[in-house]
Amino acid sequence: MKQLTHGSEYSFRYWALPLTWLAIGGALGQISFIGLLLGCLFVLWLACSPRIAPWLWRSVTLLSSLMLAAHLLPGFTPLPLSEPLAWSPDARPVLLRLSWDKVLTGLGLLAWWFQQSTRAAPHWKAALLVSLLTLLLVPLAALGLGLVGWQPKWPDQLALWLVLNLGGAVLAEELLFRGLLQTWLVQRLGPLLGIGLTALLFGAAHWPFSPLFAAVAMLAGLGYGLAFHFSGRLWLAMLLHLAVNLCHVLLLTYPLRGV
Repeated sequence: MKQLTHGSEYSFRYWALPLTWLAIGGALGQISFIGLLLGCLFVLWLACSPRIAPWLWRSVTLLSSLMLAAHLLPGFTPLPLSEPLAWSPDARPVLLRLSWDKVLTGLGLLAWWFQQSTRAAPHWKAALLVSLLTLLLVPLAALGLGLVGWQPKWPDQLALWLVLNLGGAVLAEELLFRGLLQTWLVQRLGPLLGIGLTALLFGAAHWPFSPLFAAVAMLAGLGYGLAFHFSGRLWLAMLLHLAVNLCHVLLLTYPLRGV
């Protein structure tokens, strides 16, 4: 498993990405003054990680990241990018929109992640095996629990969905749960408890959709966590997460039956 330490050169050029994102949102009127203020404080806090006690920095970062990603902080107005369209006959219409706060979460954590030194001994066979099993078992679990039905399709807005899903959900969730939380828990509790607890919390974050969906998300989180643990590469967990979501869109009811 990769161990994270601060690099010898803590470059501030990485922070241009989240700050530019805030500037764009502000210029378009999608991020208000309070949103810009909170966003800048979030980025500043992340950038100050070498100068703050690790337990305090991680605690505040986890809380603020979760609040941003869950749209619980004021000042951010989502930008609709499509009309509501019914991708599945037994599910609510899909509205594609850009969530400035969740993307900011991912970009801010990405800037922090880029500045970590890594020491990894990847076990690619185990990582790829886990990835294939996750890609197979997660959709089967969702089907078996009746959350979705078998509905192959090719939505017209698939390309836009891919960009939004990768830049929003996948980037923010993997950096938060695997890059930040799992890495810390594995260092403190060991791989078994660290990966398991992270998967449990990942599932709990999806509880508002339904308890059954939370159970499927926990299974998916376990797969993402193991893929990251065995490979030491966060990009593999992101790619796997995106692949599972893509299978959901292309092959199954989307988003969920009756939801």
